[in-house]
Amino acid sequence: MLDRLQGIATMLRKRGLRSPEAMLLLMGAASYLAFSTWTALINNFSVERATFTGAEIGTLQSLREVPGFLAFTAVFLLLFVKEQRFALLSLALLGIGTAVTGYFPTVVGLYITTVLMSIGYHYNETVQQSLALQWIEKERTPLVLGRVRAAASAAALLCYGMIYVSFELLDADFTSVYLVGGGAATLVALFCWFYYPITPTKVEQHKKLIFRQRYWLYYGLTFLAGARRQIFVVFAGFMMVEKFGYSVANITLLLLVNYAVNIWLAPKIGSLIQRIGERRALTLEYVGLIGVFTSYAFVESATLAAGLYIADHLFFSMAIAIKTYFQKIADPRDIAPTAAVSFTINHIAAVVLPVLLGLIWLASPAAVFLTGTAFAVLSLILSQLIPHDPEPGRETMLVRPAPQPAE
Repeated sequence: MLDRLQGIATMLRKRGLRSPEAMLLLMGAASYLAFSTWTALINNFSVERATFTGAEIGTLQSLREVPGFLAFTAVFLLLFVKEQRFALLSLALLGIGTAVTGYFPTVVGLYITTVLMSIGYHYNETVQQSLALQWIEKERTPLVLGRVRAAASAAALLCYGMIYVSFELLDADFTSVYLVGGGAATLVALFCWFYYPITPTKVEQHKKLIFRQRYWLYYGLTFLAGARRQIFVVFAGFMMVEKFGYSVANITLLLLVNYAVNIWLAPKIGSLIQRIGERRALTLEYVGLIGVFTSYAFVESATLAAGLYIADHLFFSMAIAIKTYFQKIADPRDIAPTAAVSFTINHIAAVVLPVLLGLIWLASPAAVFLTGTAFAVLSLILSQLIPHDPEPGRETMLVRPAPQPAE
């Protein structure tokens, strides 16, 4: 198997497909291939095979976010392995964790395989973000990140299409689908390891944790994004299954629509951020999310709920603007350690909220989604502090530009 992968790598190498941008696209696609397999099946798998309730699914999702909370440890691991290699090792671990999920249809088994998968996913996402901000010029970053999201959406679309056909036409089981989705991502990681040379970074990165007061707005937006996103990830899909009785095929078809739209829209969102700036893009996102979460709280129509699910995915693509905002204000040496720290900040609320809101869910699902509305309102307020042209020394609207010397 390894010899065959090396042969394919040698063939493609002669065709010149070795740019860092191409590698980011491939890693993004493989990551979403595995994670989308896990996501598409987990609600039905947990309910049908492990008899989960809202309390167990909340606990599982909190455990899933613990590795994200510990993402800051990536900085210390970079003392021993290059960032590019670390990204590929993490991608392989994500694939392996996904592949074995179907073999453990118990509460404890799902908790363990979820943590394994999540360690790979969160380390991979952390380092991918760092590499993208280091490799790509500031002027092109929104567009490239939009293309990476489009590639990820294409992989997810392929994944959900295969799952839909597998369950509707081929009578597949959970175990085989998990094995195929996770195994494919692992093979992509092995291929990239052989095919892509180590791309040097432009600036040597700090190998220690970095907290800077001038990044406080970035930290705040990142924290609220993590809290708000968890409410959607954990409870929107669970509501579709528990309240409206969606099957695996129904959930998969809904996700197919999401990612089909994102393939077309994500690069356009990147271009939009280039044109209107981070402040306006995030304002548009948060206003939309206020409406989405408030509507979730009171929805009684399965069709309307599906429309809200799609809308939330579209608004989420605008979160690219938080990353490009940081790139504009950051010391280039801070990118890798701050990417790790930001994932930890993103997951502070994510570790606690699913368990607490899972208990609240038992009494009032509407209260869970109205909590998401509150987080969106806070995000909107903070986003108004982003300058129209952020840069080092001009990180927020509260910072006055340095006076120009008299000529």
